[in-house]
Amino acid sequence: MDLGLKGKKVIMNGGAHGLGLASLKLFAAEGADVAFMSRKEDKIEAATKEIDAAGPGKVHGSVVDMADGADNYKKWVADAAEALGGCDILVHMASSSGTGGTGDWQNGLDMDILGAVHAIEVLTPHLAESDSGSIVLMSSTAALETFVAPQAFNALKAALITHGSQLSQALAPQGIRVNCVSPGAIYYPGGNWEVIEGAMPELFNATLAKMPMGRFGNDEEVAKAVVFVASPAVPYMTGANIVVDGGFTQRVQF
Repeated sequence: MDLGLKGKKVIMNGGAHGLGLASLKLFAAEGADVAFMSRKEDKIEAATKEIDAAGPGKVHGSVVDMADGADNYKKWVADAAEALGGCDILVHMASSSGTGGTGDWQNGLDMDILGAVHAIEVLTPHLAESDSGSIVLMSSTAALETFVAPQAFNALKAALITHGSQLSQALAPQGIRVNCVSPGAIYYPGGNWEVIEGAMPELFNATLAKMPMGRFGNDEEVAKAVVFVASPAVPYMTGANIVVDGGFTQRVQF
């Protein structure tokens, strides 16, 4: 199936490892140009090599720390669009979970919520000019049901789904789709569940025992959902929250 991504311009806040990197490699394999960021130069270099090897498109990686403030971050977003010559797709991947800050309300607000708000503010004119403007917001199944403990990450990811739903209504007249993807427990090298496996084996094993498929998901399985939802292959999908969890969350979805 042709996803219609050849020549599309994708901007992702994050992308140097895990779900973000897996998604960027798939975008590249489909022929898209991509821009991404990381706090560390060595991660930018390593990720750029992997993305370059995955496909023929342009790759623009930058060292950016969102903790340096909104103005610096918004400048990067604008510079990324300039480097690519526009933007067709924004993937909001940045999250406090990547920095171990799931309990930090301010960090979560700045990254998980305002990271999306600021990027959308800058890129809406570019997305509106595209014939396939698309925004994907990364949430989590932690937003959908009680999991582990009350914490900032869970509540803010729920807020992100609500914001995404309202944005989908507001931006639809401009031809911009907005959808969320909510992964469940996903295991990949350097990810949270690898850390939990070593630090809290009881929680790891208890979670694994509840998996209907008998295993954790992996980064590529989530990336495939992200790329598909972002792509022109589903032009009438907006306001959706796509759960990728192997059936772990026990909810009836109407």
